[in-house]
Amino acid sequence: MIHVSLQRLVLKNEVNYIISQITGLINTPVFIQDAEGMALFGEIDQYQPFRYPVEIDNKTIGWVGGGEQAAVLASLLSCLAKQELEKKSIGREALEKYKEITLLYDLAEKLTASLDTAEVAQLVIDEAKTLIAADNNSVMLVNEETGMLEVIASSGKELHPGEGLKNGTGIAGSVVLTGRAEIVNDIPSDKRYVPGAVRVSSLMCAPLKIKDRVIGVIYISSEDPVQYTAEDLKLLSAIAFQAAADIENARLYDSLKETFLTTVYTLAETIEKRDPYTGGHTKRVMNYSIAIGKVLGLSDTEIGRLELAAMLHDIGKIGIKDRILLKKGKLTPFEFAEIKMHPIYAEEILNHIKHLRDIVPAVKHHHERYDGCGYPEKLRGDGIDIKARIIAVADAFDAMTTDRPYRKAMSLQIALEELWANSGTQFDPEVVRAFFEAFEKDELLVKKGW
Repeated sequence: MIHVSLQRLVLKNEVNYIISQITGLINTPVFIQDAEGMALFGEIDQYQPFRYPVEIDNKTIGWVGGGEQAAVLASLLSCLAKQELEKKSIGREALEKYKEITLLYDLAEKLTASLDTAEVAQLVIDEAKTLIAADNNSVMLVNEETGMLEVIASSGKELHPGEGLKNGTGIAGSVVLTGRAEIVNDIPSDKRYVPGAVRVSSLMCAPLKIKDRVIGVIYISSEDPVQYTAEDLKLLSAIAFQAAADIENARLYDSLKETFLTTVYTLAETIEKRDPYTGGHTKRVMNYSIAIGKVLGLSDTEIGRLELAAMLHDIGKIGIKDRILLKKGKLTPFEFAEIKMHPIYAEEILNHIKHLRDIVPAVKHHHERYDGCGYPEKLRGDGIDIKARIIAVADAFDAMTTDRPYRKAMSLQIALEELWANSGTQFDPEVVRAFFEAFEKDELLVKKGW
């Protein structure tokens, strides 16, 4: 609520000058006091025949006492006070708009920096909460396959991620169909409303639009009655406009990433088809590696690279002749030397793919040993990429626990003993410890399917 102080108004040099001039012209002693009775100008004389109110919007903020002509001064002060109130209102509105513009600009920067759909949706909710009063906020996107309007991110009690509405259902569904933002300040009277986990009284919903296509909505609601205004809806629509483009970009990125990973999976599976004895080997090594990486506290980015490297750790075997790769007997020194070339072949293949260059060290060096006796470059200790050290343990464990052309699988107990016995020589001891921790937590289960 904006207030105007009569005391501050009277003390302004230009106002004080005008009061002095007027009192001189009317040639009558006057006094001015505020609504609490404090003297602001002249000496208060309770016996003055007239007292005139100084008012703003029918609210008295002070008095002018004197003769009949003192009414002119009271009217003037009322006009000046009203002007002061208007100036303050304009200044406040300008400040609020500046804050809104700043927040929207900050939101645009944050959204542009993210390529994760759920993260973008959560950012939208967090920013909307700072700008518009609401108990519940959510971002819902249209599932292009099912047509369902699905909650991607939310705060409050009304809706939760994973929940959904049929296309066209409820007020949110109606906004998707019409593409027009809506305010509903009297929920009980709106037949479209579908009750959620809590009853709400007022809501606003704005479409997320890409050109003429609605991809979802931003939905906010209040459990207590709130008179949302056209200005509130305009602000929510501005947030939705910015968010729509960034959410669509994130979804396109997710789609490209999925296509890329599918291609990588297919490539890894194609290599595996050459050797019927190693069926599922890539999948198991990938899952073992991810479990170990999580115990070691690798970042999400590094876990993603570890997943790719584990999937493609045997890609170089595409360059090994079948008579060597599938040989059931013991390999000759020459044949073993050829097998040891597969990390080099992997490097040559992966260097041609820009998005896979980051994982080359992990793939190339997964046969290096912690003690420096491995191949192809005899690296040792921390000089070996951590992802390569992880894959080395996962790869060895799976090799020991599956049948191979030249031997039967070891028992689980013997394989675990072998890992522990070679900790600090063949394997990084920290990685081995992480393997056993993941094993004890039952986190080394192989996932079904790709």
